[in-house]
Formats: sequence, C-alpha cells, structure tokens
Amino acid sequence: MTSRTDIHSAIDRALTKRGYDALTPVQESMLAPELRDADLLVSAQTGSGKTVAFGISLAPTLMGEEDRLPRAETPLAIVIAPTRELALQVERELAWLYAEAGAQIATCVGGMNMMTERRTLQRGAHIVVGTPGRLRDHIERGSLNLTSIRAVVLDEADEMLDLGFRDDLEFILDAAPDQRRTLMFSATVPSGIANLAKRYQTKAVRVTTAGEQKQHLDIEYRALSVAPNDRENAVINVLRFYDAKNAIVFCSTRATVNHLTARFSNRGFAVVALSGELSQNERSHALQALRDGRAKVCVATDVAARGLDLPDLELVIHADLPKSPETLLHRSGRTGRAGRKGVSAMIVPYNARRRTERLLSDARISAAWARPPSAEEILARDDERLLADPHFEAEIGEDEADMVKALLERHGPEKVAAALMRAHRAGRSAPEELIENGPVTAPGGTYPERAPRDHVALQNAVWFSLSLGRKQSAEPRWLLPMLCRAGHITKAEIGSIRILDLETHVEISGDSAAKFEASIGPSRKIEKNITVTRLEGVPQAPARAPRPPRPPRAAEGAGAPYAPRERAAGASTESARPERPKPDYAKKRPFTGGKSKRNDRPPRDDVYADRKPGAPDDLPAGAKPGVWPYDDIPPAPGPAGPDGKKAGADKPAAARKEKRAAKPYSGDKPKGFAGDKTKPKGGKRERPDGKPEFKPRDKPAKAHRKGPSTGAVSGKGDGTGGLKRKPKG
Repeated sequence: MTSRTDIHSAIDRALTKRGYDALTPVQESMLAPELRDADLLVSAQTGSGKTVAFGISLAPTLMGEEDRLPRAETPLAIVIAPTRELALQVERELAWLYAEAGAQIATCVGGMNMMTERRTLQRGAHIVVGTPGRLRDHIERGSLNLTSIRAVVLDEADEMLDLGFRDDLEFILDAAPDQRRTLMFSATVPSGIANLAKRYQTKAVRVTTAGEQKQHLDIEYRALSVAPNDRENAVINVLRFYDAKNAIVFCSTRATVNHLTARFSNRGFAVVALSGELSQNERSHALQALRDGRAKVCVATDVAARGLDLPDLELVIHADLPKSPETLLHRSGRTGRAGRKGVSAMIVPYNARRRTERLLSDARISAAWARPPSAEEILARDDERLLADPHFEAEIGEDEADMVKALLERHGPEKVAAALMRAHRAGRSAPEELIENGPVTAPGGTYPERAPRDHVALQNAVWFSLSLGRKQSAEPRWLLPMLCRAGHITKAEIGSIRILDLETHVEISGDSAAKFEASIGPSRKIEKNITVTRLEGVPQAPARAPRPPRPPRAAEGAGAPYAPRERAAGASTESARPERPKPDYAKKRPFTGGKSKRNDRPPRDDVYADRKPGAPDDLPAGAKPGVWPYDDIPPAPGPAGPDGKKAGADKPAAARKEKRAAKPYSGDKPKGFAGDKTKPKGGKRERPDGKPEFKPRDKPAKAHRKGPSTGAVSGKGDGTGGLKRKPKG
C-alpha cells in the first residue's frame, strides 16, 4: 500500500472512503515537496487519474493547514475543461474528493441556464469548473469574481487549443490575479502549450510520468483489416464478439454518427448517440443511460467524447480511423482506466493499411493485426459465455425447486436445455457474413507472393446462359459478384465464365445449381434485367476463325527494297535536271536605301484595338481615306455652297447649332394613329416644340370589355357605366 502521509488529511479520508488503496504514477508525483507551491506543466496519459492528481495538488493551496474550507464566498480556484461533459465529470470527481473538506463546487458550462449559474455563484463557491466560453461570459458580465483566485487549472489544455479556445484562455488568465498557481494538464505538450506555459506560468516545473513514452499496458490494441464495403459489418461483429458491458464507437462526422446509431438500433443494440448537435439535456440523458445500464453502446465524435470516463467501458472501436496519433491516444484512453483492462479495435480498410501502420508507429503503439471475427467465431463465443454463465453455479432456491421439477418431468432435460439455448441466442443480433480477407502480415512486413491458383474442375457442373455478352460490355469482374448476390452462392461454387458476343455461359457446381435456381425465382431475371437460362450439357466453345496464310518470305540474297542505287564509275554526281528559272520576286535586287515595305504582316486579331497610327500610304487594299483607320485621317469636307464656301459657313456659330422646331405632320396619317384625340395620362404637361398638344375628347373612351364599370368611366357618372348587354332572344 502506497504511503500517503503527504496528502492533506481531508483528501486522504476521502480517498480511503472511496477505496483508493494505491495511487497512479501521476498522482504520486503530486506529493513531491518541491511541487507544493510551484506552477506545474504535467503531461500524462489519458485515463491516468489526472483529475484526482490536481485535486491532491490543490488541497494545500486552498486549505493550508486547516482541515476544512472556510465559508464559501468568492471562488478560490477555477478549473477549465474543453467540453461540457468533461467539465461535469470533473465536478463529480472533485465533489467526492473534497466532500470531507466541505467544499462548494459550481459549474459554468455552455448549454445550461446562465441565470441559474449566476445565482449559484452569488451564493458562493470554493471551486468553479467550466468551459472557456461560458467562464468568459460570466467574467465579462461581472457574475464571476476572480479577485480571490489562488489557483487556475487547465485540464486537457492541448485539446482546448485545438478547438480554438486560445483567446478565451488568455482572457481568463489575464483576468486572474498575478499571485496564483497555474497548473496545466495535457496528454501531449505541443508548441502551443509550451508557449502558453512560458507566458502565464512562473518557473513552471515539467512533470512527466514514467508511462508517457510507452504503450498503455492495460489496453489491448488490435488492427482489423477489412474490405472497404465491410466496415460497418465488421463493427457489428466486433460488438457481438466482445459483448462488452459498455462500448464506444468513434466516428469522424455527425452524419456517420446518426447513420450508425440508426443501424445499430435496428439490429437490436441498446445504443445512444453523442455529437455536437445534441443539446445539453440530450447529452446528459445519453450518458446517464450508459451509466445505469439502459444502453451498452455509444456512437460519438471525437470532440463530444473528449475526456469521458464511463464506468466499465471495456471496448473502443475506431469506425473511422483517427487523423493523428494524439487523437488515437485520446480515443483509446476511454478504456483501460484506473487499472481496468480494455480493448481498442481499429477497423482498417485495405487501402488504408500503410497509413494505419504509420499512425501506430508515430503513436509508439504496437497493435496485433488480425481479421474481424467471423460468424462462426461469434456463435462459438456465445456458446462459451452460456456455459460459463455464473447462474449455473448458484444453488436452486426453495421457491424455484417446484418449477424446476415440473419442467424436467414435463419436457425432459434435453428440451429444457435446448429451450435455454434458443432463448439465449434469440436476444442477440445475428452476426454478419464478411468478405474473405487477404493475408494479414505484421506491420512493416512485405506481402507474400500469391500462390498459383489450382483450377479444380467442378463436380456435376451445370451450365447457365446469361442474356448479355461482349457487345453489352460483359466482364467477369462484375458478373461474378452479381451472380453471388443473386444466387446466394460463393465464388468457389462458380467455375468457368465464357463471354461470347451476345451471351455468356457460366459454370456452377451441381450441388449449388438447385439453390441458385431457387434464389433467382421463376422469373429467371436478375440484376440489370438479365435473363438466366439453364443449358443441357456442356456448351461447345466457339471455334476460332482460321488465320489467313502468311505471305511467302523474300528469296534469300535479295537486296533491301530501299537500298541506295549504285553509281557507275566516273559518273557525274550532279543532277541532270536543268535549273528552273526563278521568278522576278525571287531575284535579288540592289539596295536602294530606306526601309522596304512589308507585305508580310500578320493579320490583326482586333482591328479596333489601340495601336500606333500608321503612315497615310499604309492602308489595306481597298481601303478609302477617311474610312481606314477611323481615328488617323480627318473626314473629307462636305459639299461647297454657291459661292464656293462651305454650306452654312457665313452663319454665326449659335445660329448654326440652333435647330429649327419641326412642324407637325399635316399629311395623311396612318390608320390607328390617335393624333390629338388621345389625352395623355397624368394631366397636361409641356410638349417639345413642333409636337402638337392633345385635346380631351367630349366623350369618354368606351370600355374595353363588356360588363358594369365604375362611375368614373361611365358617361353618365351614375355608376352604371360601360356598355349594356344586349338581352338574348
């Protein structure tokens, strides 16, 4: 039994009452005399008893030599946790740990009634436990007084930084008195935690437990290699195989949590969900269901399950692989706590094996690679549990003897045992059939070479014809699984597959042919509207078309068809063809000075683009001066007047610019032109010069449709309005 003489007397009595015979390494490290009043930066594994550890360390700071705490007024210590669940869990741990000291502990977490928390703080509390955001709200509103704070504890400090609470943490630490103790507890110490400790701690002492750098001995790590499509089935089989009192399944997204929760519930598991979208009331009900045994499986995300300490949690399943070694350690740390044993099972798809090996290597964890439990192994494990059931060891009670005798006399021992076995299996979910897995090797090893396949002829094989062939893109890679699904057979029961142009012949074992036909039904239709027909005998394979005869080879000694011609001795090497006369444009001319005109300019992509003005004679073919380019040459002058001057040149500029008002058109107007008979809407207004003003008509316009109208439209003004209907008949 570990000596606890350095523990405060009130805390020692609480530990003894709780049944603590021995302390964990991190708890024992808090008893060192040099750490009594020092700032601490503690890195310890998840589940190593950190809450009790900082509770032991805080006792001398809060109580000194007194046996009980004084009357609660302003808080003496504040504990910050990353999530609501962890904050409430810390509050429960500190409640029994400081029960002998008479401590009043308050919680301030998001999702709870803020007015209730405010009234609790007004009544007084020795220790306040909360989340960063809610604590900052109370400080800003003046309901949380930090003037008497003696110690500040940051639990799971690395997780709070990962969740983005750095600003809130700095605000709380800046608001606390300078003369205080600051204790930081974290599973890992990244650079962010080190910088925070350097800024807000004074001569901090780094405490590292002996088991930090090695694998947690109370946790059995297993890596289960599965096909990607069998991940959910593998999780179900793992739950059935271990049949743990409490198990937690970790997912990476809320959508996956909801999906797995629905599927597990349909399969008969007592399951609850835990994700960020749930309210605090729903979370509390889910955790309470796990604690009192109403639920056995919890499907949760990483953030929601951070720091949870569930009783009798024996199994952790990673349905989605963790993204970092720290996440793997935090997930697995939910089990194997306080000396209890646990299993951490990772569901590893084929394509994620190498990534999983690197993850385990970075976390310094050695896992046993295996396949998920098969259906046969699960049923055998159920039988073992039934035989080892402790109820068989109990004595038969007096009130049970008569019923036992009656059952044996009426049904016999065999039938009673068979009924017991059926009742035992009926209350459990049926295991899943998994796809066969490949070879499992040790991490970092090489995969063995595939052995040559032995094509064993099927006994009494039956041939079937499928109504699709090569022209319908038939391929064995999707025909084989389709036949297995439709006929409820395995690939070992299927032999040769011959794909023709318009049909496919499939060989099936004679023992499985009847089952195959019964599964596809009388319609003889399977997926993709494929018709299946049974063949009599073995169909003949189509004969290959004869190859065309090969042309005869060239005679031996013949020269190459493209060998160079041999020239006669003394023959001229020049060509006998006369030289062609060159055209004029190809002949060289003497240089006359100046720059020659370029006629080889490439065409412009945009003729309207800005460019340097060209010379007056630099015009395209067919262009006219004043037209091309538009901004280079001024327009040509207009026609001259009788005296040779430009028309209108003798008039002043003002007179030339003034436009004479046009007269109204007096000719025949087109049909439908209202002229001055239509009154514009909106009253009389000024019209431009030359446009006639409209005069109101003596009579109102006719209604555009039959029927009564308002008095404003009626010519009489009596409200009868409009045209009257002509009576029928």
